[in-house]
Amino acid sequence: MRFSFLLLMMVVQLLLSRFASAQEAVKPVADSPQVPSVFQKDETDLALDRAIAYLISKQREDGAILDKGIDTTMTSLSIMAMASVGIQPSDVSPEGQAMQKALAFVLKEDRVDPKGYFGAKDGSRMYGHGIITLMLTEMLGMGTTIEQDQLIHDRCQKAIDVILASQKQKKPTHYRGGWRYEPQSADSDLSATVWQLMALRSAKNDGLQVPAGAIEDAVAYLKRSYASPLDENGLPDKKASGFTYEPNQNNPTFTMTAAGLLAMQVCGEYESPLVAGAADWLLEHPPKWEERFCFYGTYYYAQGMYQRGGNHSETAQKLVQEMLLPKQAGDGSWTAANGEEKNHGAVYSTSMAVLSLSVKYHYLPIYQK
Repeated sequence: MRFSFLLLMMVVQLLLSRFASAQEAVKPVADSPQVPSVFQKDETDLALDRAIAYLISKQREDGAILDKGIDTTMTSLSIMAMASVGIQPSDVSPEGQAMQKALAFVLKEDRVDPKGYFGAKDGSRMYGHGIITLMLTEMLGMGTTIEQDQLIHDRCQKAIDVILASQKQKKPTHYRGGWRYEPQSADSDLSATVWQLMALRSAKNDGLQVPAGAIEDAVAYLKRSYASPLDENGLPDKKASGFTYEPNQNNPTFTMTAAGLLAMQVCGEYESPLVAGAADWLLEHPPKWEERFCFYGTYYYAQGMYQRGGNHSETAQKLVQEMLLPKQAGDGSWTAANGEEKNHGAVYSTSMAVLSLSVKYHYLPIYQK
C-alpha cells in the first residue's frame, strides 16, 4: 500500500516538473512584443461598455430609460442597444436586471391601447409603434418566464396586426404598401415605412402571422422610392443611386439611402441592382457628423453596409468608428450636433450609436446575414 502511495507521489512530482518546464518554455523573451489576448477589449468595446452604463444610469424606478420624452419608445431603443451587445434580461448582472426592468415597463398594460397600438400613449405615433414592435419581436423567446414570453408573443401579434391594417388603408397608387405618421394615414414615407417593414420581417422570422403579400407590397413601395428611374425590367438608369423620402423623387439622401439599403436586404433582396446601386452611392456619400439626421442615418448605414459585406462593410465600420468614438462624452453618452436629433435627448443618440457600433457583434437576429 505504502509503495503504491510513493509511486503515485513520484508520478505527480514528475507531472508537476514537466508542467513547470513547459510554462518556462513559453515565457516571452524580455524584449519580444506581447501578443494581445483575443479576449482583450478594443476601443470600440470599451466605448460600448461606457454607453450601456450611461443608459442604465438613466433608468427610472418604474423601469423606463429616457432623459426626455416618448418613454416607451426610448426604453425600447435602449433595450435593443443592450441586446445588440449581448445582454439578455435573464442575465444576473446589473445590466441584465436593468434590461429586465425596462422590458417589464414596455409590457405594462397602460403602454398600449386595446387594439395593440403603442404610438398613442407616449406620442410617438407609427414611428414609435414600429420601433417598439421590432424590439418585442427581437426579444420574443428571451423573456424571464414562460408567462412573460407569452405576453411578449401576444403583444407582438396585436402590434403586427395594427401595422398590417395600417398598410391596407386606401391610398394613391404610389403610396401603397407603405406607412406614415398615423395608422389611418392616406400617404406614406420611407422613414416610417422602414420601421414597420423591419418589424414585419422580424415577426415573420418568429413565426408570427405575417402575410407574404404585406412584405412584397412594402418592397414594391421601396422600389418606387428609388431615385433612379427603373426600366420595364426593374433596372435603374444609373449604376449608383439612392432612396428618397417619398416615391417618384430624384433627390436621394444619405439617411433614406441607408434605410432603403438595409430594408431591401432584410427582405431578401440581396442581389437587387437597387441594393448594389445604393451601397455604391453610400461609398461616395459617407456619413457626416453634421448630417441632418446623423445618428438615425448612421444606424441604417452601419447595418446596411454590413449586410452588403466586403469592401462596403469594412469601409463603413471604419468610418463609423472614426466618426463616433471621438464624440463620446465622458459619461458614456453621445449628443447630436444638429437641433432636430438633439431635441430627442442623449438616450436616443446613445442608443443609436450603440446600434451602429455593435454591428461587429451581430447579436440581434434581424441584422444577421
